[in-house]
Parts: sequence; structure tokens; C-alpha cells
Amino acid sequence: MANKGPSYGMSRQVQDKIDSKYDPDLEQILVEWIQRQCGSGAGRPEPGKMGFQAWLKDGCVLSELINSLYPHDKPVKKIQSSPMAFKQMEQISQFLNAAEKYGVTKTDMFQTVDLWEGKDLAAVQRTLSALGSLAVTKDDGAYNGDPNWFFKKAQENKRDFSDEQMKAGKNVIGLQMGSNKGASQEGMSYGRPRQIL
Repeated sequence: MANKGPSYGMSRQVQDKIDSKYDPDLEQILVEWIQRQCGSGAGRPEPGKMGFQAWLKDGCVLSELINSLYPHDKPVKKIQSSPMAFKQMEQISQFLNAAEKYGVTKTDMFQTVDLWEGKDLAAVQRTLSALGSLAVTKDDGAYNGDPNWFFKKAQENKRDFSDEQMKAGKNVIGLQMGSNKGASQEGMSYGRPRQIL
């Protein structure tokens, strides 16, 4: 974490809960995918959460990743490594904008500080997983990696029924409406019979 002292009490509990969501196995899959997608220029991080954060922190690897998923018009035009914090955060922000244009939903996106300050690296993993899932689903030839690493998103399966089929469907009573077959009150008893004295 960047220039931040230790947290105590409730803040510590919240940060521990966020940190527990980080998945080391998913980290290995993401590192392998990013290396295959970007080529040998991406390098390899040191194992562990801090190594993963340091590898992605300047935003250059992320920008290379998103550019590799676009076959023609690259969304991040300028990729520069810089020691200045605001330049690194700007590079991460460009990745996030390009990922949103690619189709990653806002709810799957991490905030820039989640990565740059290391506040929530599990959110970074979720964003990269969602990006990988979209790349597998699009199947446009830009994805380099094992398709089993990420799940394929559901796609629209539109159906066209003729008027005749629609009319026939109105005569069928679906099972969710319920059924009264076999319904009777036989054998039902509610306690003892009433005592009249």
C-alpha cells in the first residue's frame, strides 16, 4: 500500500475481509493469460499479491492487454511507463475506459485506487476475469489462451414463433399454474374432535 500506515479496529477488519477475497489460483491464470495475450514484453511478476500489484500498477501491461484484444483500431493510443503517480493512474484510467467500451460492465470494474494503492486487488481480478470472459465469448480470433480459463457469457437466443404456434400455446396450461389432479381432503384431520358435554 502506498504511504499508508497500519489500520486498526473496524478499518482493519474491513481491509482483512477485502484481502481475503483475493485468489492466488486466479492470479496464476490471469498472469498466464496476460503473458500469452501480450507476448514476452509483458514480463512476469513476482508471485503473490504485492508482486501482482507492482506488475500492473503503472498501467502499461493493462493497456497492452486491452490493445491486444482489438484487432484493428487500438483504444489506448499512447502507452508510456512513467515514475509519476498521476501518469500511472491516468494509464490505468485509459485501460478502464477501453475495457468498458469493450463490454465490461460498470459493476465488474475496479476503481483506479483499488490497483494503484493496492486497496482491493480482488476487484482487479474480477475486472480481468470479466474481460477474459468477454474475449472468449466474442470469439473474434483476438483471444490467446485456454478458453477453459474463463466462462463463456450467455448470448441471446431469439426465437420466432408463427401465429399458429402462438395460438396453440394459449390452449396449454403450464405446470407452473398448478394441478388439481389427485387433490382431495381424504385423511385430513385437525386434532381431536369437539367434545360436547
